[in-house]
Parts: sequence; structure tokens; C-alpha cells
Amino acid sequence: MVNWKQTWLAGTGIIGALVSTAGCPACWTALAGLLSALGLGFLLSNAVTLAFTAAFLFVALFALGFRARRRRGYTPLLVGLAAALLVLTGKFLLVSLAVMYTGGGLLILASVWNAWPGRAAPDAPCPHCALTELPSRAAQEQRP
Repeated sequence: MVNWKQTWLAGTGIIGALVSTAGCPACWTALAGLLSALGLGFLLSNAVTLAFTAAFLFVALFALGFRARRRRGYTPLLVGLAAALLVLTGKFLLVSLAVMYTGGGLLILASVWNAWPGRAAPDAPCPHCALTELPSRAAQEQRP
């Protein structure tokens, strides 16, 4: 079962990565005006954007890796790592929206895959039945 902390960490990381990298050119002037009015114009530099993007991607990867062995293993984490590299490469190295959005889509896919509930083993009894089927300690002590 996925708890709310894992969901919150993954969601925050994904949203932060997409928001910091996916600004459309038509909205850049509005964003620049809003940030400048708030005194946060320094946030528009590439260095600060890279730092924020990397930080949010790290949060998303941390959420994918947190207790990975107990959920889906490390494969969603590896897919998320590849997606994070695509987002960073597409945004800051290649300046390619296609690469960046592919990375964002893969990150969302890895998060959904990681959070998807698994199937119970068909031969495994429910937890309540398993407790009632166990012999009591007194019955075990009476055996020779």
C-alpha cells in the first residue's frame, strides 16, 4: 500500500520538474513580469532554473527509490532516472522540447508504475485467515 508521503513526494517532484521546465514561450513574458513584480527576477536565469529542476527531479527519484524493494523493485527507479536525464538533457543541453516532454512522460509513467497496486499471490491466504490458521502456542507446547 502506498502511503501519502510517497505519493506527495512523487507528485511534488513531477509537478515541480514540469513547471520549472515546461514554460511555453507565450507565457515567458507574463512569468517574467510576475517574478519581477515579486522581486524574484533572479529566478529567470538558467543556473537557478537548472538547480530547481534538478532538486525537484531528485525529490521524484527519491520517492521512486524509497522502499523500492518492497514495492515494484528498482526498475521504476531506473526508468525514472533515465527520464530525469532526458528532462535535464532536453531542457538544458539539447534545448529540445520533444526530448524534455518524453522525459516528463516517462517520469509520470515510472511513478504510476511504482504506485500501481500489485496482485496478491493466488495461494496466499488473507491476513485474517493466516492468523486463525496458525496453531496456538499452548497446542504447540503440548506436543511431545
